[in-house]
Amino acid sequence: MTSTTTLSELTGDYVIDSARTRIGFVARAAMVSKVRGRFDDFEGAAQLDGEDPSRSGVRVTIRAGSVRTGKRKCDDHLRGADFLDADRHPTITFTSTEVERLDAAHFRVTGDLTVHGVTRPVTVDFELTGADRGGRKVGFRGGAVISRKQWGVSWGGLVIGDKVALEFDVAVIRRP
Repeated sequence: MTSTTTLSELTGDYVIDSARTRIGFVARAAMVSKVRGRFDDFEGAAQLDGEDPSRSGVRVTIRAGSVRTGKRKCDDHLRGADFLDADRHPTITFTSTEVERLDAAHFRVTGDLTVHGVTRPVTVDFELTGADRGGRKVGFRGGAVISRKQWGVSWGGLVIGDKVALEFDVAVIRRP
């Protein structure tokens, strides 16, 4: 965060800047390598309350079919019925239910994550990485590790690891 911006100056309604945001994941594959990917099509909004971050909230919608790993065959498989089943479940959503301030730049956001038609709670730790003067543009970085099997994505057995690391590098822009 810039030295001229205080947390209270960040209070407001924001939208995700999709050009400067990366929503990605990493999963172990074949016991020795990793599959890294991202989603290219998403949107979201946040209401930030700098005075009382517990009154903040966020919602994100991701198009499941926009998954990209850099390998077309892998992308097609991830979109298919064995994994995301993007035809039947075209969106992945996250809606926060609680925001906790840990210190001046760290927050814990808990919410409902819906993947593959299954909704379960997940907690993501975020760091406030920067803000321009006046808080018109704000950046956050965060992550969480989930068990894909808890969301009904169980294909792959021992070939694909159960744990998936979610990675977020988010830029938001204040609404006028």
